[in-house]
Amino acid sequence: MRKHLLAIAVILTVATGCDNVAWGGIDVELKPPPPSSRTAVDADEPAGVVGPVNVAGPILLAGTRTGARADFVIVGEVHPGVLREFPHPAFPDDTTRLEEVTAPGSEWILFSEGVRVGRMVADAVRPAEGFCGARTVLSGFVELVPTASGAERLLALPAESSAQHPYGNYAAIAHDYDQRVATLAVANRAIPANGAAWPPLGVLDARDHIQAFQLIGSQGRSVAATFLHQDELTVASPRQGAYSLFLMSQQVGASYEEGYVWYRSVESEGKGAPRYFDHLDWDGNGSDDILLDVFGPNRRWFAVLSQRDGSWARTFEDPCGSGSATGG
Repeated sequence: MRKHLLAIAVILTVATGCDNVAWGGIDVELKPPPPSSRTAVDADEPAGVVGPVNVAGPILLAGTRTGARADFVIVGEVHPGVLREFPHPAFPDDTTRLEEVTAPGSEWILFSEGVRVGRMVADAVRPAEGFCGARTVLSGFVELVPTASGAERLLALPAESSAQHPYGNYAAIAHDYDQRVATLAVANRAIPANGAAWPPLGVLDARDHIQAFQLIGSQGRSVAATFLHQDELTVASPRQGAYSLFLMSQQVGASYEEGYVWYRSVESEGKGAPRYFDHLDWDGNGSDDILLDVFGPNRRWFAVLSQRDGSWARTFEDPCGSGSATGG
């Protein structure tokens, strides 16, 4: 079914353009190299050292929309089952590829709440400020399907790699009473289990962020929440004794079960307060990954949660989150 896009600045009643990508093809014949007359490496000639192979994958962006425009930060490079740092220090050719994929005029497919919702054509590129590493920001006007006109947090993949992502039914999910109670119940267990100080005004007052969402292929809904003690969910120095507690619960029947808990003490690991950003099956393996926005004392970084053998695990985190009382 053809989807109509809505340019945020103006309400449209007809399609603004087609974002389908037509692929051509060429025949390539692979032939083995001619047989060598040498059967062994000469003793006085050292064998060449083979370095790591740099396999290119789609680049994942995370951004926020303000009015008709959005700013997107590079998160990483998508590979089967894993997200890789991009550009990667081990691959100098990533720098050249970065210039190619972020050039003004590059087209990106936009996602929110796990489904495809529109597109963006980048018209400005600049260095990212306040993020871990030498990150890049892409900006441009966004076009969204009418049902997603209120979406503010967006993920993006290159247009040429997004043919396998069809449009879906976008729905922003508001958290309900049962979900709010579920997050408090998990926090009530997790705080003493980690030997953490009890929030002076209780866990409800310590809850800083909560987000409900629907994962692909899941019958029930999920909810994520961040609890903070002596800290703020922003780039800022924490106070003495601070910690963060991120948790996710999933609906099973009429109740919610603990899915993932991430406790981080500032004293032992440094500040790294995570917040749910969005979810998407960005590698096409049939299972959603969850992107977290993490706030340190001096900069932000990203982390990813993925399912491994039926359990959730942290499968990616920027170097800034390695754990240091003074880092970040």
